[in-house]
Amino acid sequence: MYAMNPDRELMRSAGPLAVLKLLERREMYGYQIVEALAERSGGLLAMGQSTLYPMLYNLESKGLVTSRWDESTPRGRKYYALTPAGRRKLAEDVQRWRQAADAMRALGVLTRLAPCASLRALAGVNP
Repeated sequence: MYAMNPDRELMRSAGPLAVLKLLERREMYGYQIVEALAERSGGLLAMGQSTLYPMLYNLESKGLVTSRWDESTPRGRKYYALTPAGRRKLAEDVQRWRQAADAMRALGVLTRLAPCASLRALAGVNP
């Protein structure tokens, strides 16, 4: 029988949404995204570059993010930014997650307690 890996399943659905949310405010390069995901999610959405870059390529192939090279540093950096389609997708996905959270609250799985500081930071909410 197939055993679901909850961490893998969470990353498959929450990872792209979290990346789009980070890029909503400003463009970022890969290592910045890796660090921000780990820090702002309290480690829950931490991922290595080997996970992040295929995700970014996938988001780019779908037209949700765009990239550009910045050669002003010795190594150069590839920056990623949200496209208008990415902003629409982010809004749709945020709404779906809110609906899912509301359903889980109705079932008693989630409570109405305030989210932890790191999740508020990821969402861009100030206490």
